[in-house]
Amino acid sequence: MFVGTLELDVLLGEVHSLKHKRGLIRPVVAELRRTFEVSVAEVGHQDLHRRALIGVAVVSGDPGRCTEVLDACERLVAARPELDLLSARQVLRSSSDD
Repeated sequence: MFVGTLELDVLLGEVHSLKHKRGLIRPVVAELRRTFEVSVAEVGHQDLHRRALIGVAVVSGDPGRCTEVLDACERLVAARPELDLLSARQVLRSSSDD
């Protein structure tokens, strides 16, 4: 079994409230979940108006599939015009890792 995780640090455009921020992040989270059947949530920078950290996780029996899905998730977020992707960090773990 392999577990892949992805952290996406994004900068939002002209956002002046946490309510507006949620209105931009929620559809992205829902689209990732629906399109790729991954676990996804806003996991950091909750108190900042213009920043968000989105966490994505996928489980598969094939490490290549984990990487493929996480790469596609990263491309989807990078293509969103209302978000600037500042950084992305992938980690792949095996059930045999200590």
